[in-house]
Amino acid sequence: MSKLKLNITMSLDGFVAGPDQSQENPIGVGGQELHRWLLPLEAFRVMHGQEGGEVNASTPFAEDILGGAGATIMGRNMFGGGPGPWDESWTGWWGDDPPYHHPTFVLTSHARDPLEMLGGTTFYFVTDGIESALEQARAAAGEKDVSLGGGASVAQQYLAAGLLDEIVVSVVPVMLGSGARLFENVGDAQLEQVESAEAPGVTHIRYVRR
Repeated sequence: MSKLKLNITMSLDGFVAGPDQSQENPIGVGGQELHRWLLPLEAFRVMHGQEGGEVNASTPFAEDILGGAGATIMGRNMFGGGPGPWDESWTGWWGDDPPYHHPTFVLTSHARDPLEMLGGTTFYFVTDGIESALEQARAAAGEKDVSLGGGASVAQQYLAAGLLDEIVVSVVPVMLGSGARLFENVGDAQLEQVESAEAPGVTHIRYVRR
């Protein structure tokens, strides 16, 4: 069975998004600072149709985030568009060709027809819970793993339910002060550290479910 894996960046004081998340600041005020380690990498630039970039100890972690999965699960807030019934003119933050390039399952309380985008990404809107989303994502992923895209609330739900197999937390030397924490409301979830790697501006720590 394929694994459910989460790759997420966290500030030194424990936040994976800054305060006051909104359409203008989807990862909160100051949240863009979390991903400075990723943006210069060749792996990131190639995925977004650009040339050049760095290759360093972060490269395999970036490649795993950007291309290692056969399906993705994300929460409503990560897909965006605001709460409540859908404004179907909203098709995500990523333009006509989102970077996923595989089936992507959005957890929501409001039904919506599948949304087919360019590049092989189709968004499916799941209204019957995290286990249903995982079952559908595993079926779509085939032999590949399933990526949990976030945000924090969705990650907490899968952690608390014992369904998350592996987490890579990329810790950056940034203090956000407030926002969304990853390790809250996770019940008695137990993790075991199996790897750590230092890279420019970030330390990657891999955990597996104990």
